[in-house]
Amino acid sequence: MERVLITGAAGQIGSELTVALRKKFGADNVVASDRKTKTSIELRNSGPFEVVDCTDAAAVESVVKKYEVGTIYHLAALLSAVAEANPQLAWKINIDGLYNVLEVAREHACAVFVPSSIGAFGHSTPLDGTPQDTIQRPSTMYGVTKVAGELLCDYYHKRFGVDTRGVRYPGIISNVTLPGGGTTDYAVEIFYEAIRHGKYTCFLREGTKLDMMYMPDAIKAALDLMDADPAKLAHRNAFNVTAMSFAPEEIAAEIKKHIPNFTMDYQVDPVRQAIAESWPNYMDDSAARNEWGWRPCYDLPAMVKDMIDVLSKRLAGAAAAPGRPRFATETNFARG
Repeated sequence: MERVLITGAAGQIGSELTVALRKKFGADNVVASDRKTKTSIELRNSGPFEVVDCTDAAAVESVVKKYEVGTIYHLAALLSAVAEANPQLAWKINIDGLYNVLEVAREHACAVFVPSSIGAFGHSTPLDGTPQDTIQRPSTMYGVTKVAGELLCDYYHKRFGVDTRGVRYPGIISNVTLPGGGTTDYAVEIFYEAIRHGKYTCFLREGTKLDMMYMPDAIKAALDLMDADPAKLAHRNAFNVTAMSFAPEEIAAEIKKHIPNFTMDYQVDPVRQAIAESWPNYMDDSAARNEWGWRPCYDLPAMVKDMIDVLSKRLAGAAAAPGRPRFATETNFARG
């Protein structure tokens, strides 16, 4: 059986996609890689792991040859707020790293999954029902790299026949990985603060509506698209996918149904607020639904209930363990 390589496997999506792929294909057939030497014990012990910096083309090729990789899930990237703080590094990782992966895929006949983002849109894009094919003029380096990445993947498919596929993810909410530099991170932070302290200070303004998705659906989208019949794909890369859309006060209201005393106030971060205002309120994902049968499993109420159920149990167990670090120091906050 051909093997799968995941770059950025220690990141937000990668850490959970690795688990899902190892369940699907067998642990020995899924190679996790990341440039960080310090990763979770589960990631290292559940299957092959390699330290790989995607900006090092020779290192990527070496792992592909060593394991006879047939499919690459390329997740290594800097997220929006982090990328805006260091745009030069963002270009190096998000574009030079992708170019290296595509070149290796071309040489070794690998299929490639590359996630894009709602960050690929900008102020001139329709905010409501954002079409699959529309104007894309982002105002951030993160967005610029995502648009360039979409075009690069399309080029490698049309010019070289590389089986490239990808989705435009909305904000992703995880009950496993902690926030790490994204504009939509408030929708994860809010649960930890609600459970621990019964209150949260939001860095986005009230009424700031954004597309969101629960991590199980994000994983499902990646697996479903890579399993799709290529003959049915009119589009190849950057399919709009979404599951729910809400503003901070709407998720807060849903949390209050489970934690009645919960309160939220606001301390707006101008940088992340400006980024959020350039992104869609909600995307039209009909192309994904029609071409490969995309259907999310979680809406806002279902996601909130599951997040609170899972995190309440986990945080209660962590509180009982002596010496357990608090939220702000539990992780280095790095994500793929």
